[in-house]
Amino acid sequence: MTKKKGIFDIQIEQPLIQVRKRQEKRNEITIEQALWVILKQLEVSGCRERTLYDYSTIVHYFIRDTKVEYLIDITSDIIYSWLAQMNVKNTTKLTRLKCFKAFLGRCFDNGWFANKFWRSVNIKVDTEIKEGATDEDVNFLLSVLDYTKFIDLRNATAILLMYRCGLRIGTIARMREKHVDLIGRKLQLDGDVMKNHKGLILPLDEQTTYLLEVLIKQNRLIREEYKESNDNLFITVKGKPTTNAITSNSIQKQLRKYTLNYGINNINPHALRRGFAKNLYTKSNDLLLVSKALGHNDLSVTTKYLHTELTDIADKLKDYL
Repeated sequence: MTKKKGIFDIQIEQPLIQVRKRQEKRNEITIEQALWVILKQLEVSGCRERTLYDYSTIVHYFIRDTKVEYLIDITSDIIYSWLAQMNVKNTTKLTRLKCFKAFLGRCFDNGWFANKFWRSVNIKVDTEIKEGATDEDVNFLLSVLDYTKFIDLRNATAILLMYRCGLRIGTIARMREKHVDLIGRKLQLDGDVMKNHKGLILPLDEQTTYLLEVLIKQNRLIREEYKESNDNLFITVKGKPTTNAITSNSIQKQLRKYTLNYGINNINPHALRRGFAKNLYTKSNDLLLVSKALGHNDLSVTTKYLHTELTDIADKLKDYL
C-alpha cells in the first residue's frame, strides 16, 4: 500500500543547518576559585583584614579589566596590557602590581603554576622621598589641641604613640587597655595587634604615660554612659572602636583635618612613624635597632623609611676604612 501525498508532504531541498557546538567545560582552576582558596589560607594564618581586602579588590580588578577567567590563561603580556589601560599614577600601578604578584606567588605555592613567569613584569617609578614628621610639627600641633575635649585628648595620645613609639595606625586601632603598663611605663604588645604578628615591648615617656592614664579613665566613663563593653584603648565619642571599616579610621580622618586647619604637611600616620624612625636612627646610629622597634621583618624596608642619603652612607663608611 503506497502512502498518499497530501498537504503535509513538503517539496524542499534539505537545508544545511549549522549546529552550534556546546562550549566544553574546562577543568582548569579559575581565578575566582584560586582567590577563594588563598583568602581562606590567609584568614587561617591570622592575616589582617586589610590584606584580605587588598587581595580580593586587586584580583577582581584584574578579572574585570582583562576578562580572563582561568589561571592558566594569565601571561606576562596580559598583565602588561592590564597595567597599560589603568588611568592612574605609576605609583598606584606599582602597588596593584605588587599585590597581584603576591597573589600569583601564592598560586605558585599551591602548585597551580610551574614557574614564576610574572617576575619579569616591572614598572619604573621614580622614588618619592617622603619626609617624616619633625619635633616642630608635632609640638606645634600638641600645643594647639584642647585636652579638655575627649577627641583632642584621644588624638594627641595617638599622635605621641606613633611619633615616640613608632606604632602603625592599624596597631593603635586594635590596641586594648591590657597592652598598657602604666606602672612600668611600657607597652606590651602581642601578635594580635601587630602587622607581623610578633609581640613587641616598647618604653613610654612621662608625657605619653600621663595622657594614656587620663584617656583610659575617660574611656571607662564613656563606655559606661553608652553601655559599650569593649576594652579598646582608642574609642569614639560613643564608646565604639575607632576602626569601623577596613579602610576607615576616625583618628586618621581627624589628622587630615588638623593638616588643613593648621597648615601642617607632615601630620599623618606614615609621616609620624617615619619621624620616629629617623629620630631613633639619628640618636642610635643602629639600623637593626630601628628595624626591630618598627616591627620590620626586612632591613630593606627600614632603609626605605629612612631614605639615607648617599653622602651619609659614605661618611659612615669612612669609620671602617
